[in-house]
Amino acid sequence: MSVPDRSFTEYPPPTYHGESGEASALIRRADAEPEVQYRTGGTASYLATSVTTNNQFGLYRWDFGESVSGPDPHFHRTISESFFVLSGVVQLYDGRDWVRATPGDFMFVPEGGIHGFRNELTDERASMLLLFAPGAPREGYFETLKRFGEGLTMTDAERDAFYTAHDNVWL
Repeated sequence: MSVPDRSFTEYPPPTYHGESGEASALIRRADAEPEVQYRTGGTASYLATSVTTNNQFGLYRWDFGESVSGPDPHFHRTISESFFVLSGVVQLYDGRDWVRATPGDFMFVPEGGIHGFRNELTDERASMLLLFAPGAPREGYFETLKRFGEGLTMTDAERDAFYTAHDNVWL
């Protein structure tokens, strides 16, 4: 991945116009319970949602269980997605090949970029950060995935509408 020359890029216009700053930081402790626990043993933790970031981004911790899981190749029309592996081994699909990713590896996928992820190379757990920009209400998507694992069924038309509403285009 080549990095564009940003030496002449300007900062965006100010969105805060106060003079003294404000105490407005939000903290989520490492021992906070995940918001979603999947039947496979995986979890999703909502670190920063579009609501808490004023739609600037959404940041989630995705912890895989011990069983193989993760989405097949797909793309989003309205949001970019970034992946940062925290632990374990994750397979990341970069639109061409499945790539073995380990702690510290990062992948950025712009809008329209084909991608996917899985934990299928080892029996150990894996964890990564998912960053969506701009922010999108991914919480409903993650929570409905949990319900699929618990037996939720949809007609083909309902499933298509669900994926369309959450900007997932499957290949």
